[in-house]
Amino acid sequence: MTPLSPTAEPDPRRWRALAILCLVQVMLLLDVTVVNVALPPIQHDLGLTTTGLAWVVNGYTVTYGGLLMLGGRLGDLLGRRRLFLTGLVVFALSSASAGVAQQPGVLVAGRFVQGVGAALVSPAALSLVTLLFTQRQERARAMAIWSGLAGVGVALGVVLSGVLTTIASWRWIFFINLPIAAFAFLATFRLVSESRAARRGRPDVLGAVLVTLGLLLIVSGLLEKNSHPWLSFSVLGCVGIGAICLIGFLLVETRAAQPLVPPAFLRSRNRGIANAVRVCYYAGFATLFFSLSLYVQRILHFSGLATGFAFIPFGLVILFSSTVLAPRLLLRFGLRALNGGGLAVTTVGYLLLAGLSSHGTYLADVLPGLVLVPLGGGLVLVGSTVAGVDGATGEDAGIATSMNNASMQIGSAIGLAALVSLGTDHAAALQQAGADPLTAAAHGDAFSFAIAAGVTAFGAFLGFVGIRPAPAETPTAPTDTRQRVA
Repeated sequence: MTPLSPTAEPDPRRWRALAILCLVQVMLLLDVTVVNVALPPIQHDLGLTTTGLAWVVNGYTVTYGGLLMLGGRLGDLLGRRRLFLTGLVVFALSSASAGVAQQPGVLVAGRFVQGVGAALVSPAALSLVTLLFTQRQERARAMAIWSGLAGVGVALGVVLSGVLTTIASWRWIFFINLPIAAFAFLATFRLVSESRAARRGRPDVLGAVLVTLGLLLIVSGLLEKNSHPWLSFSVLGCVGIGAICLIGFLLVETRAAQPLVPPAFLRSRNRGIANAVRVCYYAGFATLFFSLSLYVQRILHFSGLATGFAFIPFGLVILFSSTVLAPRLLLRFGLRALNGGGLAVTTVGYLLLAGLSSHGTYLADVLPGLVLVPLGGGLVLVGSTVAGVDGATGEDAGIATSMNNASMQIGSAIGLAALVSLGTDHAAALQQAGADPLTAAAHGDAFSFAIAAGVTAFGAFLGFVGIRPAPAETPTAPTDTRQRVA
């Protein structure tokens, strides 16, 4: 094995390999939102409650976010290509299981296992991209392509969901993963060499179990609020035990020989604030796709296909914002403007969506939010990514990127559970007061967006006040001198 350095001879297969790795990453992110348009037919066929539907979304994001850092560490120890391929197999088999599910429990279990597969694949893929591109300019181009496709993948999930649900069945939103995974599996053998870290150690399995279990219990408790009072064990007990698990995770990290998140890493103010900003953004983001997909189908009576196309503006705007607008604003105004200003724009979008009613229209009530939320979101994604790797070295660059991805999934899972639960409670209270079901449902969705506006406004405050300007506010890709290629 020879050490990898920035001056090593570039791999001639690198751009073809990047295409395969990006294809897989788009598939993983697509599965965050691909179920949203299909939720009504899934509910009709399998008889899920609103809480059950939330688990169809959150089962994926909880395990994906909770196990990401362990997945990155396992890739370092066992081989990144090996873990990438193993994760692909797990993801494909669980997708098939979800697609053939005849019972709600089987579908939700399939989504949980999909998250496990994604947590193995995603950090390994990003590490492989870093290793394939050894020259600074090429690596920057590769990372820009990788980041830009992330927003497209999330938005594409809704469009693809509408198309497949309309022309075939909701089951095909899972079956479509099988040929993609098979093609990527075969191509990876030809295009990507094995690599692993030179320094070995035991993975922090206990830390991974505690953080995942903690998130799972908190999300479960918040979702149970729909059918139990706050002071019941199902709600307060689950949330309390989940919080204890997360505290235990932090304690374990201070004592573990190879912690998932070294305590020294958390002392960086910019990294901590950047990840908090991402959590705030994705808390509202998950609610947007979940609640708005149901709103346009139930209240505006859009078909599944029309619902998918209704979200196209989101994808176009976030692509423009992240790839064109954000780099220019970063150079001119810095990280505070992107993190704080981006979330401020997103907050305005949620405030507009908080005015939804049972008599709303797409152009007047939905479209403005679908423009402003991603317009600010593209700025946040770039700004929080750059701030999230602030000061990172070859020793902790992998941890920085894993934390960025984990904050996305954790924010989505907890935000969706909390905000949808509050919206559902509000809708139920309105129905008990005599409102008709559609009016109550619309106002419940609007209430969720009002809370989302409060969360993102808090994130905007953190971004403006907490982020410290860097001497040079342009991203650089750190070189990992520990990595070796077979």
